[in-house]
Amino acid sequence: LPVTALYRPQKVCLCPYLPAHPLHISTHLYIIQHPAEENKVLRTVPLLAACLPQDKCKVKIGRRFSEERDPELSTICRKSDTLILYPGAEAANLEEFVLDSPIYPTTVIIIDGTWSQAKDIFYKNSLFRLPKQVQLKTSLSSQYVIRTQPTNRCLSTLECAAVALSILEKNNCIQETLLRPLQALCSFQLQHGAQIRLSKEHLLKNGLYPKPMPKNKRKLRKMELLMNSIKI
Repeated sequence: LPVTALYRPQKVCLCPYLPAHPLHISTHLYIIQHPAEENKVLRTVPLLAACLPQDKCKVKIGRRFSEERDPELSTICRKSDTLILYPGAEAANLEEFVLDSPIYPTTVIIIDGTWSQAKDIFYKNSLFRLPKQVQLKTSLSSQYVIRTQPTNRCLSTLECAAVALSILEKNNCIQETLLRPLQALCSFQLQHGAQIRLSKEHLLKNGLYPKPMPKNKRKLRKMELLMNSIKI
């Protein structure tokens, strides 16, 4: 049994929603997980790891990484066939990049944490500016409805991995298979009292945001950008 299933009561066990065998993929995933995510109960990375071969999905926990601290990750970041999935002005669309690139990507790095945690990890670790930066262009709305997202376009780590792997492996069934346990997790939680969490963007636009607007100018500006659907 995968580790993720061992800590759930039988009636909400996720085993029936996991693939019978780990998915056969050629792409290597490196998940860079912020330490704060490690103790959260409803996280998506354990579900992702339960669906993939152990040697194809490695999770590294920390805020700061360097060649001295992690020679393996340093080597991976310097390889020409490694990508880092992080949105931004300099990021190429993954689907288009794969079509045009002379070197086919074999490794993808994904940062796992809140958006502010992911931003901190990306910009304060020079290693993560070495791989080619890519982003997803997808119409998929997050199905991780039991956790609040900043905007309607934000996806969980598992969802990002599912979309990226389906593109790189040229197999749309991968996305469907990886999303199945996430859909089951959310369904179980909703059946047992959890509430659907609308994005912060949706709440702000519709006057439903329950907290007072921040006094800090930088935070207030971020709120205004969300209300106007501008990427932050």
